[in-house]
Amino acid sequence: MTAAESDATFTAMRVHLTKDFNFEAAQTLPNAPEGHKCRRMHGHSFKVEISVEGDADPTTGWFYDHAEIGAAMKPLIQKLDHSYLNEIAGLENPTIENMAAWFWQKLQPLCPGLCEIVIHETPTARCVYRGG
Repeated sequence: MTAAESDATFTAMRVHLTKDFNFEAAQTLPNAPEGHKCRRMHGHSFKVEISVEGDADPTTGWFYDHAEIGAAMKPLIQKLDHSYLNEIAGLENPTIENMAAWFWQKLQPLCPGLCEIVIHETPTARCVYRGG
């Protein structure tokens, strides 16, 4: 492969970047079936993965500065961490599905290339949201 062919391959490189965040919060799920344990107050150690996708710049070698995702997420994490999620506008029924859509609505204008949000409520349960 020549240097020109190598550069041509690099300029077309599509990447998917992900940055992880964590927060602790309490919640109730008021619309869960009567008698379901999640209707009671409980808490989770949430993990949120924010992913952006696009073409890497051949000069810088990157598509996106992870610090931009961090800056967009900082006020959201500050609002959610050690809070009662049901008291936050838009999260009155804070299922991980609704939380993913809430994050998407807040982040889409700030994170060009936003393509996926994954919210883990336990190490084995998560929701993947790709907009829409």
